[in-house]
Amino acid sequence: MEKPSKRLIKILVVEDSRTQAEYLRHILETEGYRVILAENGNEAIEQTAVDRPSIILSDIIMPEMDGYEFCHRIKQDPETATIPVILVSQLFDPVDVIRGLESGADDFIIKPYDPESIRSRISTILESIPLSKPESPASPMEISVSDKMYHITAGRMRILRILLSTYEVAVRKNAELEEAREQLNSVNEQLQQAVTDLRQSNTSLESENNERRRVEKALDEANKKLNLMASITRHDVINQLTSQHESLENALSLQSKEPEKAWEHVTSAAAIATRTLNSVKFTGDYQKVGVKSPQWQDVHTLIQAAAKDVLPASIKLCNDISPGTELYADPLIGKVFSNLVENTVKYGEKATNIRFSLHPGATGTVIVCEDDGVGIPDGKKAKIFSYEHGMSNGLGLFLAREILAITAITLRETGTAGSGARFEIHCPENTLRNVKGNAV
Repeated sequence: MEKPSKRLIKILVVEDSRTQAEYLRHILETEGYRVILAENGNEAIEQTAVDRPSIILSDIIMPEMDGYEFCHRIKQDPETATIPVILVSQLFDPVDVIRGLESGADDFIIKPYDPESIRSRISTILESIPLSKPESPASPMEISVSDKMYHITAGRMRILRILLSTYEVAVRKNAELEEAREQLNSVNEQLQQAVTDLRQSNTSLESENNERRRVEKALDEANKKLNLMASITRHDVINQLTSQHESLENALSLQSKEPEKAWEHVTSAAAIATRTLNSVKFTGDYQKVGVKSPQWQDVHTLIQAAAKDVLPASIKLCNDISPGTELYADPLIGKVFSNLVENTVKYGEKATNIRFSLHPGATGTVIVCEDDGVGIPDGKKAKIFSYEHGMSNGLGLFLAREILAITAITLRETGTAGSGARFEIHCPENTLRNVKGNAV
């Protein structure tokens, strides 16, 4: 039997959504079918009575009359019972299939619409169901689903076709789900790799930011101290030169009448000159503090260099700090160790040994410099680090503290007078490490 031309096949689309209806129209007309539209079940029944369609495609969820009721009315009317009805559903529940069979539906089309699936369903209906002869009714069959009874009168072929149709949909959806799962796994692997890369980047960035903040803080602190000290030094030099000038004038006025007093003023002027020279020398050293960024330097090497040209043969150096132990400090850190060695040489008197070692601290590590000299009296422990004390006795310890403070390292003296000096350099976390980059 020759198949009728598609232009002779009229399809009624019953759909309350205009957008969905036009999309279905486009798919069907592209295939060559004639298409008419109805917005609800009542309008579709009227349309069917006036202009009989070859096939009906009906949405299930519609106002006034749903797709099941509409299909039931079409199948109960002898004039329209032979018209194949395809219900459009999302098939979320097995009850959808049972209710479709109960209403007399010939097949299902699943939302969202798939053009290929629509073409396949319509072709199957046209090939399998004679348009002029309805299928012989089967004996009523009762089915209980979700505690509700349904009466099915559909023939075996219709039930088989719908079940195969639903199975085909399930297989296709499962294949799509499997493909989506594989894509999701692939995307998940890419995402995990991206997260790993991001974490590494964040770690690196955080490290860089911490280093930058550390350097910025150190430079800012150094700049503040330098400006303050420059102002203090200028004030001191002016006062010292003024005092020296007065002492020399007094000496000149008394050199004939009271030469002894004149020499006292000369001696005072010489002492002032020494203080002024210390101030000028200190300014030269201090202006370099914090000019360059802090850096990691080997402590063992710094100690060896400090002792090389200063320590006499009578004093033995014990450097217990292993090579590869690095301190994060201002580039002038070498002056700190040089000053500690010089302090033992100048004021240790009976000192025969000077030792450098590492000890655990409450919030980091302590570098200890100790000798067996005369030590420092308790009353002078704080004064030896002051600017005023340094004007007469040298500003080495004051400068040492300033250099260390650039990276929040502190210096104090904790020795026992008569038993030797003991200087403790307290290094906070992340300022002391070994050659592998690990904190000490």
